[in-house]
Amino acid sequence: PNCLMVMFQKKMRRKIRRIKMISDFRGKYAFLSNFADSPLYYKGLKFANAEAAFQAQKATDLQTKESFCSMRAIVAKKTGKKIELISDWEKVKLSVMFEVVFAKFSQNEELKQKLLATGNEELVEGNNWGDTFWGMVNGVGENHLGKILVKVRTALRITELLATDLRKM
Repeated sequence: PNCLMVMFQKKMRRKIRRIKMISDFRGKYAFLSNFADSPLYYKGLKFANAEAAFQAQKATDLQTKESFCSMRAIVAKKTGKKIELISDWEKVKLSVMFEVVFAKFSQNEELKQKLLATGNEELVEGNNWGDTFWGMVNGVGENHLGKILVKVRTALRITELLATDLRKM
């Protein structure tokens, strides 16, 4: 093996060992869950939690969206499965989730700092209820919520850096 390749492999092994992962959103990391009680404003409405805000966006009318505002997360999730969906829901659900999660963390300083404190850890919404779209089950799944949380964390870091630079002007 050539010397450069061996050096590269050693460096990669060290990097891999340093990468940490938060593998479920319970206990200390329950704040990462959309089920966490964390009031937020989204599209002019105040919701009790991110799950309610997300599920409300499936609705075709304002009255139905408003009915989600004070729902507990588990109720919102169940209700969201029963309502008539907007026609392009499958196309927009990832961007809606990003916007809702960004609203949750950008509107609450304590939650924002907790998310930023996760550093560069991979965020995995590990679950045992079979959700392989938003999370992972036994290491299998697309983990879209985890990926969105990482993007939100990055966006918040950039926002803080820009604000710091502007204060120095």
